[in-house]
Amino acid sequence: MKKLMTMTRQFRDDENGAAMVEYTILLGIITVAVIATIILVGTWVSTRWTTLNTALQAAPAP
Repeated sequence: MKKLMTMTRQFRDDENGAAMVEYTILLGIITVAVIATIILVGTWVSTRWTTLNTALQAAPAP
């Protein structure tokens, strides 16, 4: 039990643990931003592709 209490105190006093949590949160925020950007760009490209395809199909053949 004493060993567990010692480990708990060391973890509490260790600032590397706090920095690791901060970096993990930052990494999560960056990951969400990248995924959102990919989804938005994908939607934009899909819309443009559909518009181009419709325009080409509606154009008279030469």
